[in-house]
Amino acid sequence: MTHAVTIPVLPCVSLDETLDFYGLLGFQRTYRQTAPNPYAVVEHDGAQLHFAGVKGLKPTESYTTCLVIVPEVERLHQSFAEALRSVFGKLPISGLPRISRMRKGQSRFTVVDPAGNSVIFIRKDAPDDYDESQKPQSSSPLGKALRAAARLRDFKGDDRAAAKVLEVALARNEKGLPIERARALAARAELAVALGDETRARSAREELQRIPLSEAEQVRFREELEAADSLARTQR
Repeated sequence: MTHAVTIPVLPCVSLDETLDFYGLLGFQRTYRQTAPNPYAVVEHDGAQLHFAGVKGLKPTESYTTCLVIVPEVERLHQSFAEALRSVFGKLPISGLPRISRMRKGQSRFTVVDPAGNSVIFIRKDAPDDYDESQKPQSSSPLGKALRAAARLRDFKGDDRAAAKVLEVALARNEKGLPIERARALAARAELAVALGDETRARSAREELQRIPLSEAEQVRFREELEAADSLARTQR
């Protein structure tokens, strides 16, 4: 089996709807059949996705996932996001279809199609920044909370659970590096924007601005500080 190939087949309710969605993202249709069973294939830069029509499929209850390993993710996410905004008028980050948010340096993002399939695009050779076992045991509570929230946000798409983890950690007000609390507040502000909680987003930003950071920390942290503002702009 030196040349074995694995091809996952994703379920869909409507081939037309699915093909239109992936066509919007820049995928090319390479095959389609209507009988004996609905089936189609799309391709993007060598990555193939196969789809089969399934009667009675409930997209909101779908758990199907596919990983796509790609050379880079940031420009790809930008391309997908721009295409989706052109149709939906804003970045669809909830409901179906949707796309997860992207931060500078992030190694993966998820597209959930109209059938509820989660297609996760992962940068080739990216380190697993979410693996708790690979982190120092002396990591602070805020650092652990940040990683837990990132897993919930980026893997499960559960913004509410991610926000709760950060809220609990911030409320404890345990001692730690100012940069860690600033990062936690920035992440909380971005989640608040995604959840439509303008009051919490504003209060998180206000507290964040009161944290004393060195000039070097401010430079390192600038992109994280801008994440919530960037998301707010995409939602207008």
